[in-house]
Amino acid sequence: MPITKVTRNYQITIPAEIRKALGIREGEYLAVEVRGDEIVIRKAEMEWPSIDLGRDFTPEEIEENAEKMLREASRWEE
Repeated sequence: MPITKVTRNYQITIPAEIRKALGIREGEYLAVEVRGDEIVIRKAEMEWPSIDLGRDFTPEEIEENAEKMLREASRWEE
């Protein structure tokens, strides 16, 4: 079992073999939860709004989609 160390900023490095096994890449989001006395880290399943390029969008619709995306991203950064 790989071991990692907590830095003074409370950060950890995910061991390379774990990153490779799960296909974790730089910039991806991970969900973190506590289960009893364990910390569980898993790849986050995030739904990003998509834009159908087959139609025109109003500036209001573009702004609404951008705000939705930012709200979703901020949920995972907490």
